[in-house]
Amino acid sequence: MSKGNPLWGAPRIHGELLKLGIDVSQATVAKYMGRQSKPPSQAWRTFLENHCKELVSIDFFTVPTLTFRILYVFLVLAHDRRKVLQFNVTEHPTAEWVCQQLVQAFPYDTMPQYLIRDRDAIFGAEVKRLLKDMEIHEVLTAPRSPWQSPYVGRLIGSIRRECLDHVIVISEESLRRILRSYLGYYHKSRTHLSLGKDAPEPRATQNAALGKAIALPEVGGLHHRYERRAA
Repeated sequence: MSKGNPLWGAPRIHGELLKLGIDVSQATVAKYMGRQSKPPSQAWRTFLENHCKELVSIDFFTVPTLTFRILYVFLVLAHDRRKVLQFNVTEHPTAEWVCQQLVQAFPYDTMPQYLIRDRDAIFGAEVKRLLKDMEIHEVLTAPRSPWQSPYVGRLIGSIRRECLDHVIVISEESLRRILRSYLGYYHKSRTHLSLGKDAPEPRATQNAALGKAIALPEVGGLHHRYERRAA
């Protein structure tokens, strides 16, 4: 697994092994990978942990294309299961466009109680008015304090390290297609430390009686999902 997925660390490989019914410690996985552990990243815990099930975060990040255009990716992340409720790409973000994404992210009675965002000017009066009408409380991070919204920040980092750093984006539509593929893997296959090494959409643990473990390529072969199949 380590050779087939050079972007993975010991926790990710350990999570995959657990899903295959192979009960080894993470320390053993790290030992045989021959990699040194890294210090844990900072986290802002008190408010986030107390209201995890009622929180979502929103944020933008930029992606350059082959022709040097700058595209903006908008994300809406639910903290509870680390699910991306909505994503979209645009070259010209506006407050009205953001409002449309939020309406699509929270259909019917699925509105969260709190929404964490930074102080980007794009989140103008229209966005504030929409959130008030939807009875969602805004939680603004302090200026120049991205660590106060760590979950969506980590998601953006994962998207860059595990996907976008390894592909060339040609156009807006190609970026949507790439992100759709990665987020499919992210939701259904990728294990997360914060979810007990499960995926946002829970994966069943398989035992050795189900057959041999095989690798199923995902995201164009950048990553793999491991499952047991009968010979």
